[in-house]
Amino acid sequence: MDRQSEDVGRLRAELDSERRGNHKLARAARRAKELEPYQVELLKLQRHLELHDRKMIVLFEGRDAAGKGGTIRRVTRYMNEKHYRVVALGKPNNEQRTQWYLQKYVAQFPRGGEIVLFDRSWYNRAMVEPVFGFCTDKEHEDFLRGVVGFEKDLVRQGTILVKLYFSVTKKEQLRRFERRRDDPLRQWKLSEIDVQAQELWDEFTERKYEMLTRTHTSAAPWTVIRSKVKHKARLNAMRVILDAVDYEDRDQSLDFVPDPDVVLSGSHEVELMEADRVRKGKFKA
Repeated sequence: MDRQSEDVGRLRAELDSERRGNHKLARAARRAKELEPYQVELLKLQRHLELHDRKMIVLFEGRDAAGKGGTIRRVTRYMNEKHYRVVALGKPNNEQRTQWYLQKYVAQFPRGGEIVLFDRSWYNRAMVEPVFGFCTDKEHEDFLRGVVGFEKDLVRQGTILVKLYFSVTKKEQLRRFERRRDDPLRQWKLSEIDVQAQELWDEFTERKYEMLTRTHTSAAPWTVIRSKVKHKARLNAMRVILDAVDYEDRDQSLDFVPDPDVVLSGSHEVELMEADRVRKGKFKA
């Protein structure tokens, strides 16, 4: 190939790369625009909580790379920083292991007029901790026995509690891990525990089933968000959060109905998992 042909090929490749980049930017802009009306509604929800001195907790649970952090960033993007907090706590230290397990989480609970969003929550003890051996079998069982009453009392005393579980397929989780590994801007997100998450997929699935079965209640139900398409997951998570509060001045022109292909109840997820187990001898997700 002569020099001129090489130059033409290189220019074409650069143009193609630029077109792809422009397409991605345009798509991101469209998606951001689609979220904006719901982000306005979230500001109205914040004002309602402040005016009525209400407290709200939103739990973001799910496997690694399921889209929890990205959704939290979109939910809080325009919120008044004085009236929300994002809480992400690690595994208990030596002092905390001698305390009541929920004590460190209760210390982070909202005051009147505030939303607290937990990026992983006390449900670490239902999935992550038992899978990785960070708690004993008794500690795990004690948690599952006690958390239902704890949440029922929390809600009875006026706290609005929303429990979101972000569900991602094994194949999609692997794709996201590989993207983190190959992208210098995302490598910080990838940890050794993330790598083990694929190897321990079935163990996590068993814990997920047990958690949903034992802690999905009428007082504090689980909402499962299918997060294969991140934008749809973010949009529908916002709808679920907004539907949890009867706030003033709701925009009646907006569609607040969650997409049934993306959002389902914890009890429905359990039914689907049980059906998979009957058909295939194991849980699908």
